[in-house]
Amino acid sequence: MDAKDLRNVALLGHSGSGKTSLGEAALFITKATTRLGTISDGNTVSDYEPEEVKRGGSIQTTLLSVVEGDAKINFLDTPGYDDFLGEVVSALRVVEGAVIVVAAPTGVDVGTEKAWNMCESSQIPRMFVVNKMDRENAEFSKNVADIQASFGRQCIPFQVPLGNAQDFKGVISIVDPPADIPAEIADEVAAARERLIEAAAESDDELADRYLSGEELSAEEVISGVRTAVLAGELVPILATASVPEGIGVEEFLETTRSFLPSPLDGKQAELTKGGDAAEYKADPAGALAAFIFKTTADPFVGKLSVFRVYQGTIKSNSEIWNSNREQSERIGQLYLPKGKNQENVNEIMAGDIGAIGKLSASLTGDTMCVRDNAVKFPQIKQPVGYFRMAVTPASKDDLDKMSMALSRIVEEDPTLQFSRDPGTSESLITGLGDAQIDIALERIKRKFGADLRVRMPRVPYRETITKITKSEYRHKKQSGGHGQFGHVLLRLEPQERDLGFAFSTEITGGKIPKEYIPSVEKGVTKALDEGSLAGFPLVDLKAVLYDGSFHDVDSSGMSFEIASVQALKQGVGDAAPVLLEPVVKLSVTVPDAYTGEVISDLNGKRGRILGMNPDDGTTLIEAEVPLAEVQRYAQDLRSVSQGRGTYSLEFDHYDQVPTNLEPKVIEDAKRAKEESI
Repeated sequence: MDAKDLRNVALLGHSGSGKTSLGEAALFITKATTRLGTISDGNTVSDYEPEEVKRGGSIQTTLLSVVEGDAKINFLDTPGYDDFLGEVVSALRVVEGAVIVVAAPTGVDVGTEKAWNMCESSQIPRMFVVNKMDRENAEFSKNVADIQASFGRQCIPFQVPLGNAQDFKGVISIVDPPADIPAEIADEVAAARERLIEAAAESDDELADRYLSGEELSAEEVISGVRTAVLAGELVPILATASVPEGIGVEEFLETTRSFLPSPLDGKQAELTKGGDAAEYKADPAGALAAFIFKTTADPFVGKLSVFRVYQGTIKSNSEIWNSNREQSERIGQLYLPKGKNQENVNEIMAGDIGAIGKLSASLTGDTMCVRDNAVKFPQIKQPVGYFRMAVTPASKDDLDKMSMALSRIVEEDPTLQFSRDPGTSESLITGLGDAQIDIALERIKRKFGADLRVRMPRVPYRETITKITKSEYRHKKQSGGHGQFGHVLLRLEPQERDLGFAFSTEITGGKIPKEYIPSVEKGVTKALDEGSLAGFPLVDLKAVLYDGSFHDVDSSGMSFEIASVQALKQGVGDAAPVLLEPVVKLSVTVPDAYTGEVISDLNGKRGRILGMNPDDGTTLIEAEVPLAEVQRYAQDLRSVSQGRGTYSLEFDHYDQVPTNLEPKVIEDAKRAKEESI
């Protein structure tokens, strides 16, 4: 298909707005499918994963291709829930246009606002579809007013509905009005038509002059002017549909998508580099290949499936490409056109189009496919970073063997997930955008790779330290026939400034302890730092000074002095007023101004210390220091206090003393956890 006849369009919007149902209706109306699937029946083309069927909502981006007239439209149906934002970001990298779906009964929601903001930052032309117009309390004019109040007067209706709610029967086009307009909406159509013509004229100086002088513009001129304005982002159409069960307005929606959203020839050029310098491409099937992998799925039957967009050239089945990110060639087997859980075999994918390849050995999401003698690169996808962390453990010994492989495969599939190990607690951690994302990742791991994994809140890596100088003496003496064991050490323990760590020194003179045993003393002391006297957490920020001791000519050994120094340190720490330390993180929260008070109040309740507030164009950046123990579930807490409109980041900053009133509970919890693990 020629690039001018292609449309790559992301379906965006709040969770539950009807994106998947709209895509399903588009497939059915264009005869791409023979039956209309529904969310309630769990049989839509888009939501085919068992986890999606179970939850009744999308958790991944799915490609839905329809043919409308002489055009092919690739819809990328994206999830609306925040935990799967990475899927939306990836989809927006490879489309020229977007459709923001709004549920008519509820109107503009937080997901609508986020979709709009993402289109704005990516400079993607878009349109609104007010879906579910047949539902109770659905009123088109109210939604139009809501959209205009939220996003501006450039958002204008391209249709007038015939009725609202249960009386919704169809739509009347304002762009190309019919001859017989029902009398009850004639005035509304005329007024909307006038506003549309005015917007069309504003897009072109010549049309504007003629319009202002009172000259009537032809239907072709109006449509041309409107398309120019939509492509420039100066005009945002608003349409009305009821996608299920009747598919009212869906044909008109497809026609508007084809007529007014950009083709790969009209859209904004994606960034491309060659040898580090900026390069250009043309959506020409005869050019040198330049394609971008924007999604990877792990399929237990097909193996790894890489979904890609071709920007220039043509990629053919059973060929070879050059991966410029990995600097290696890849063998291309069968090409596919994904259709939900099924794939249609195709021989080639041409410039502007989207397809999939199975079983690439090295290529991952964000990689560029090209030809070796024209090695170009698209920039990596800037994925949202998650800070919601869970400790993951296998349910059985069999699952332990599968755990690392399964986690690394699921991270390939979803780059917003990270798998790591915490050196402070020795726990395996999975980090993402929220609890729903991690729950679903575990369900997928069990279904696809047969590994049953459990998660729980990670242990907080507390530490212990001392607060006063103390002296400690330990004599290790053991006689068991033959050579005995003898080591005698006197240690002075001194607190160090926070984050200075551990230091060891010796003040031994006169050979009271031979030099060859001093390293054994240091080794013993260092070994004893692993477990403090309060709750068994590692000891930090102290200095151990070996100031006296004695030895035996025959019975002393390195091992004897090591044992003596372990016991001397343990004994001394208990007398040095030990305290617990907790990790404190630096938290940066960005929220709309209206939620600043609630966020600060919540942080104060979490023992947070506000460092600063920086207002910026309707939002405020709040910076605070908060104990890690208080913000382990902050993804959910912030979502709750900001109605889903806040974002945050956190990073470790320093250790601080646990308040004395909280110390007993931490110690008790640590001892209980240790008993349970035995």
